[in-house]
Amino acid sequence: MNTNVDPSSPSLLLQAAAAAAGHQQFAAGALSCGATPSGNLADITWRALHVLARVDVVACEDTRVSGALLAHYGLRKPLLAVHAHNEQAATAPMLAHLARGEAVALVTDAGTPAISDPGARVVAAAVGAGVRVVPVPGASSVVAALSAAGDLRGEGWRFVGFLPSKSAERAARLQALLDEGTSFALFEAPHRIEALAAELAARGDARRVTLARELTKQFETIVTMPAAGLPPWLAADAQRRRGEFVVVVHAAEPAAPEAPQPLPTAALKALVILQRELPLKQAVALAAEITGAPRNALYAEALKRQP
Repeated sequence: MNTNVDPSSPSLLLQAAAAAAGHQQFAAGALSCGATPSGNLADITWRALHVLARVDVVACEDTRVSGALLAHYGLRKPLLAVHAHNEQAATAPMLAHLARGEAVALVTDAGTPAISDPGARVVAAAVGAGVRVVPVPGASSVVAALSAAGDLRGEGWRFVGFLPSKSAERAARLQALLDEGTSFALFEAPHRIEALAAELAARGDARRVTLARELTKQFETIVTMPAAGLPPWLAADAQRRRGEFVVVVHAAEPAAPEAPQPLPTAALKALVILQRELPLKQAVALAAEITGAPRNALYAEALKRQP
C-alpha cells in the first residue's frame, strides 16, 4: 500500500483515523467505493480518511476537486479521472491497477459513487472481473434532507435523482411520481429550480415540499411549505435560487372518508318492521335483499335500534 502522507499534513488527524479504522483487513487489489463530504469537509468519516491514506490510486470524478480534498488532509495520491464522459474508457486503466494488486479508491466530487454520479459502470466491470468491491459509506445529501423533512408518515420514499432534461419526458416523469402518492426525493440544479417549483405548484399544489439548499455548507437552507408556495418563495430572494438542491415531495394526504349516505326511507321502514319480528342478523339480511340497501349500513342502523 502507498501511504504517501505529506510531511506537513495534519498527522494527528490521520493517526486518529488509523487508530479508529486500522483494525480492518485491507485486501490487495480491492476497489473501495468511498463516500466523500457533500459540502462540509468535517463530514468525512475516519474510515474514509484511512482508506484514502492507504490506497495506491484514487479514481475520481474531477481531479481538481478530489486533489483539493486530499490536500486538505495532507495526502498526495495518483489521480485517475473517471467521469460521466469517459467512464467506459477509464475502466480498463483502473482494472489494470487492480490486476497488479494495487488498492484503488473510487470517489466522486460529493457523496457516494454510482448514486446519481459516475461509477456504476466501473463497479460493474470490477465485479465482472472478480475484484472485491468494498463500500465505504458516509455523508448523503438525500438522507440529510429526509431527516430534516419529517412528516413522511413511515410509508417509505422513492429516490429519483435528477429528472429528465427534456421537457416532455420531465413532465411525464414528474406526473407519474405525483400520481403514486408516496414521498420522493430528487436533485435539482440552480438553473432549473424555478421551473421545477412552477411544475410542482401546477401539478401537486396540495402536496408539502421540503426544499434543502446547499446542505452542510455555510448558507444551508431548509424550508417546508405547500408546493403552491414554492414559486413566490424562490422569487422573493435571488440567493434562494443559488446552489445545489435536494427536493423532498411529501406523500399525498390521505383522502377524507366519504360521509355515509342516509338509508332510503323505504329501507328504514322495512328494517323497523322486520326487526320487530326477527333476530337482528336475519332482519338485516332480509331488509338488504328486499330493498337493495347496503347491508353494513342496515346493520349499523339496526344496532342503534336495539332495545
